[in-house]
Amino acid sequence: MTSTVERQRAFTLLEVLVALAVIALAMAGVMRAVSSNIANEGYLQEKTFAHWIAMNKLSEFMALDQFPAAGASDKGTVFYAGHEWTWSAATKKEAIMEYELGVVTVEVRYDEKDESPRASLITALPVAH
Repeated sequence: MTSTVERQRAFTLLEVLVALAVIALAMAGVMRAVSSNIANEGYLQEKTFAHWIAMNKLSEFMALDQFPAAGASDKGTVFYAGHEWTWSAATKKEAIMEYELGVVTVEVRYDEKDESPRASLITALPVAH
């Protein structure tokens, strides 16, 4: 009878370290993607709220038929979603082809210090002669 020594196969320490390094790199990539998504979620939520406020303000102007006069502007604040937002509206006359229109722009900012609006809506209205 011949006795054969069977060799046991197992992972070496180097193979285990390489596998852990690959897993660590993959997890770092996943964490970076998740943190980026979390940061974007807040920004997109603010943009959505600002857009809703602009639509509400424009709807309010339409329902009451009280747009700012041509060449004039109006501004104010509104408390929405736990924050006080700043809005502004301006109307100017535009001649498009043979029609004279009042172009109304409503902009919403997170606060007065924002350089650019979080949302901006533009609509055109026929001007009565």
